[in-house]
Amino acid sequence: MVERKKLTKREELRIQRRREQMRSRLIIFGIIGAIVLGFFAVVILPTIIQNINEANTPIGSINEITPLERANVDGTAMGDPAAPVRIDIYEDFQCPACARYSEAVENQVVTEYVNTGKVYYVFNHYPFLDDNSFTKESDQSANASMCAGEQGRFWDYHDMLYANQSGENQSAFSDRRLVAFAETLGLDMDAFNACFEENRYQDEINEDIASGRALGVNSTPSVFVNGQLISPDRVPSYEELKAAIEAQLTQ
Repeated sequence: MVERKKLTKREELRIQRRREQMRSRLIIFGIIGAIVLGFFAVVILPTIIQNINEANTPIGSINEITPLERANVDGTAMGDPAAPVRIDIYEDFQCPACARYSEAVENQVVTEYVNTGKVYYVFNHYPFLDDNSFTKESDQSANASMCAGEQGRFWDYHDMLYANQSGENQSAFSDRRLVAFAETLGLDMDAFNACFEENRYQDEINEDIASGRALGVNSTPSVFVNGQLISPDRVPSYEELKAAIEAQLTQ
């Protein structure tokens, strides 16, 4: 029988250190693996699932619009920039109150004040209703509207979005439907898709958000007449907004 060679203390220490190093490496690899799996589960997997669900979800019916006559449209603004009254509106396209405001209040302001040269009207993006959602329908609808604006159709696309709301983060503004809205409006789809896919106007949208925060915007719609917030606790009626406009016109 061959006797095992007795290890010296130095050799025993060397072997012990190697075992400890191996154990440390295994622990580190385990931690890294857990982080990678966690990142995949939290960030990557929901996006994959969302894309699969969206690809398999029918676009559904689309409510068409009749374009409203608007004077001097320039991107997200309309009216005479030299008008005595400027209105700034901060909105999220998923916001139901914004849709009601647009139909019941904004359109009357356009007819009576914007088209007559008394009001310069500016839309500002304030997407926030998807902040805790993986769908990002507020962000993507803002993105799409700016791409429509690149072709001079921001306001028509704005109306199309509000005409097709159906709940927050419920795929009413999925990417496929946002593209379908552009097709329905007859936009140049090659140009629109290129703009939409690269999120070309994110910096401008972020600037709107920053300006809104600086003004204390915390809900939508928020309506400012010459810098003054109108009806901060609720959506202003047409009568309230008209009174604010007339007060500025008589100064």
